[in-house]
Amino acid sequence: MGSQGEIFVKALSRLLGWIYMLCWSASFYPQPILNWRRRSTQGLAIDFPTVNVLGFVCYAIYTSTFLYSPLIREQYAARHPISPEPTVRFNDLAFAAHAVVLSSLTYSQFWPQIWGFKVSKFQRVSKPVSGIFWGSIAAVVLVMLLVTSQTGEDWHDPLTWAWIDVIYAISYVKLVVTIVKYIPQAWVNYKRKSTVGWSIAQILLDFTGGILSILQLVLDSAYQDDWSGITGNPVKLGLGNVSIFFDLIFILQHYVLYPNDDVVVKADADVSTPLLG
Repeated sequence: MGSQGEIFVKALSRLLGWIYMLCWSASFYPQPILNWRRRSTQGLAIDFPTVNVLGFVCYAIYTSTFLYSPLIREQYAARHPISPEPTVRFNDLAFAAHAVVLSSLTYSQFWPQIWGFKVSKFQRVSKPVSGIFWGSIAAVVLVMLLVTSQTGEDWHDPLTWAWIDVIYAISYVKLVVTIVKYIPQAWVNYKRKSTVGWSIAQILLDFTGGILSILQLVLDSAYQDDWSGITGNPVKLGLGNVSIFFDLIFILQHYVLYPNDDVVVKADADVSTPLLG
């Protein structure tokens, strides 16, 4: 590819990255604003913001180490010699840091002592989600123990258990969280036969960001002529696809299955019962 083409592809990749980051970042505002306007968190499954905080803390760790840790970048290059440069970008880190703040804000709205919002006594974290929360942390600790238990020549070998595997484990926590966090909300919408209290604006922004995220990843890998850039960044690929899948479900629920937001939803107990437990 000529120099002009190379400049164009890199500029397009950066543009896609910043647009999807802005879409995803903007998607965090409609829900807390909706809660504020209603002075209530009813209609929002508490599982969603609970695991969201964990997920984005993990994503922030993942992106920051791939960008700024010489050890992690060195181990990545050893495992991907054809394209030694990670496909993580600064906009990924900017998005992750912003997401930690906003997801924490949304979670805090379930504390009446802080905001004074109406929170149902049935809005509590379900046992399966609680188990996934603590199980994910335990899994990362286990990988850390595997890495630190190595001695001798294997200690610096990036092709065995290495610190990059700890970072990958942390990134998989984010992927698991993304898969899990939407399920309770889809279930709550189904039980109530309504999406009242669940902002569709955040879903539309999230859907747009997911599409552009995957486009950027494909563009970067195609430019490097090495599709291991995708397999080397599985969390970004997984995040985009999983988000798109669930966004389509919520769009279907809001516009097709339960389109009338003016209907009176069921009793408080029915509205807020968690998925399980």
